[in-house]
Amino acid sequence: MLMPKKDRKQICEALFQDGVMVAKVDPEGKHPKIPVPNLHVIQLMRSFESKGYVKRQFAWRHHYWYLTNEGIEHLREYLHLPPEIVPTTLKKTPRSLQPTTRPEDLRGPARAEGGFGRGGGRDDYRRDKGSAPQDFQPSFAGGRGGGAPRSGPWNASS
Repeated sequence: MLMPKKDRKQICEALFQDGVMVAKVDPEGKHPKIPVPNLHVIQLMRSFESKGYVKRQFAWRHHYWYLTNEGIEHLREYLHLPPEIVPTTLKKTPRSLQPTTRPEDLRGPARAEGGFGRGGGRDDYRRDKGSAPQDFQPSFAGGRGGGAPRSGPWNASS
C-alpha cells in the first residue's frame, strides 16, 4: 500500500520505541498515539508480519504486534539507530535490594502451625465433627424425588 514516508517513519519510530504496537480494527479512524490513519498502521504491520519482523495477536477487535529480533535489526537499519538503543520491552527495570514484604496489618492475623486459616492442620480438617450416628438409616420414599409419592396415570401403583 502506498503511504507517505512521513507516516511510515512515525509508525516505525513508535514501534521501535515501545517494542509493541496496538491498533483497533477501524480502518477509517486515526491511531490514538500516532497522528496517522489506522489503516496505514494495520497495513504496515501486516507487511512486517509477513517478513517476520513482528508477531501478531488479535483479541476483542484489536491487533497487538510484538517486535522480533529480526524486526529490531531491520528498524535499527531503517531508522539509523546505534545498537545501544533498545525498545522499552527489552529494557531491564532496576529492582530494589530489599525483599518486598507486605506490612503485618495487610497480611492479616498470623496463622498457627499447619497452614489452614483457623489453626491446626490436615488432621483437624478431617476431624469427625457432628457426623450422622452409626444407626442412621436414610429412607428415600417415592423414588422420584421432589416430595411425597404422587398418584396419577404415570404412576403404576395407583
